Amino acid sequence: MLDDLPQGFRASSAKAGFKAKDRYDLGLLISDADCVFAGLFTQNRFCAAPVLVCREILASGQPVRAVVANSGQANACTGDQGMRNVHDCQKLIGDNFGIAETSVVPLSTGVIGAQLKMDCFRAALPELVNNLGSRDAEGFTRAFMTTDAFPKFASRDLALAKGTVRLTVMAKGAGMICPNMATMLCVCLTDAAIAQNVWQGMFARAVEQTFNRVSVDGDTSTNDTIVGLANGRANVSLETAEDLAVFEEALTDILRKVSHMLVKDGEGASKVMHIVVHGARDTLQAEKVARAVGRSQLVKTAIYGGDGNWGRIITAVGYSGADYEPEKVSLSLCGIQRFRQGQPVNDDLEEELAERLKAEDIAVDIDLGDGPGCYRHEASDLGHEYVSLNADYRS
Repeated sequence: MLDDLPQGFRASSAKAGFKAKDRYDLGLLISDADCVFAGLFTQNRFCAAPVLVCREILASGQPVRAVVANSGQANACTGDQGMRNVHDCQKLIGDNFGIAETSVVPLSTGVIGAQLKMDCFRAALPELVNNLGSRDAEGFTRAFMTTDAFPKFASRDLALAKGTVRLTVMAKGAGMICPNMATMLCVCLTDAAIAQNVWQGMFARAVEQTFNRVSVDGDTSTNDTIVGLANGRANVSLETAEDLAVFEEALTDILRKVSHMLVKDGEGASKVMHIVVHGARDTLQAEKVARAVGRSQLVKTAIYGGDGNWGRIITAVGYSGADYEPEKVSLSLCGIQRFRQGQPVNDDLEEELAERLKAEDIAVDIDLGDGPGCYRHEASDLGHEYVSLNADYRS
């Protein structure tokens, strides 16, 4: 559907040959008007060159006009040459599409330590120019996929007091996913008009509730980036408290939908754990427990195998570093309580639990019995294919 992008945005893609010759691996989004820019980035100390440039753009407060994204090379840990390559990419896009090079937002994903193949980038520019406007959200998303099994995108129209606006989100990611701002890239577009400080604030809150609450393998990438562009082409300004609240709720909801796709598509994954920790002294204690369970390889492999080994989950709760009273903890798996007050319960329901563990969505409910703190987290299981994919990633 070529109409799934917000008003004023056009997309393109090209086969640059960064890794393989016959796949689209260079994508472009252009707005016909200046965009208010928001962004959140990896907390990995080894930040990729495009992440450093994106941070500079955000700090400057300047408007942006385009996003260019490549797969094949992450352009991370590439030194001064990597930074020069990013700036060259910005200039090439600016020159070929008639926009300021400083208004081009760069995104990269792929092998760490590999310099971006600039000869391939330059050779692909004519195709990128010719294809502008011929790609939809899926077409752009496919251009920066790596080990993804399917493209991750969603669009939504939102009726506000002064008219209708659209939100479109496009993301990639299947491995090296544990965002802490998942390699994870995401672009969010809207044709609503919104002030930069307001846009950045609601964007950060929405990401904290969504992308920052998913994990595939516990690795925070050098390139994790999520950016938001608002071009105002719908002529609908977000000004009233009611409109802002409705818009932020919709933004959070669509980001949650797309971030769930990342977990569902985790490399080698077959199931998604929906981990809910409640009864904690505060949110931080609940988060520590949820993340420890979601990262545990023993828990992940048990879930993959359909093994109701709840002891692995309790073990992860125990080393999470959270503050709680062990004798108050209870655990339910797939709706069946298996641990309460320091001992197992419902041993006679093992067969029923085994049947429930065959599902794709696995509920893990942990009650610390100690307060109002609650945290929700999604994590994939861990299967044989994860090892196969990552053992051969560079080949």
